[in-house]
Amino acid sequence: MAMMLDESEASDSDLIGRAREGDRTAFGELVERHYGFVHRVAWRWCGNRSDAEDIAQEVCARLGRAIRDYRGGAAFTTWLYAMTLNAARDMQRKSARETAKTAAYGVHALVSGHGPLAPEDPAERLWEAVRRLPDKQRDAVLLIYGEGLSHAAAADAMGIAEATVSWHIHEAKKRLKLLMRSAGEE
Repeated sequence: MAMMLDESEASDSDLIGRAREGDRTAFGELVERHYGFVHRVAWRWCGNRSDAEDIAQEVCARLGRAIRDYRGGAAFTTWLYAMTLNAARDMQRKSARETAKTAAYGVHALVSGHGPLAPEDPAERLWEAVRRLPDKQRDAVLLIYGEGLSHAAAADAMGIAEATVSWHIHEAKKRLKLLMRSAGEE
């Protein structure tokens, strides 16, 4: 995750310090530098471009309010992971409430033959299965395999022990094998 900074570019810690003091330009640079990262994590989590953009925008808004709370105990990107996952979960809860309102329409669409088509790409089918995992398993898989974090870094982002991350990965692999097998994949 390390970025190569041009000699003239400020480091994240410099930008964070200036942003905490109210420097809007520094905050803007920080957001610009990490927006792609936040969007990528959000997209892996939800699998939908529009939702990922909404989550990334929400994280940027939250970052503006929360930057003063960042103490530097963990890497800034670890803090952003946690913030992004929290925003994604909040969006999922909101979406679940809305889904209950539209369930009748969804049943009608499936019965009438206008339901969603299965993704053609095997990798996308796998990520779709990952999105159906229980929250902690899904988060662990997204951070380890989607973002390439170590188990220790994922544990920091999730706020749990490293051994617990390993257990979630183990359980997720078993569940994914069943999900993919039931979908006709191997």
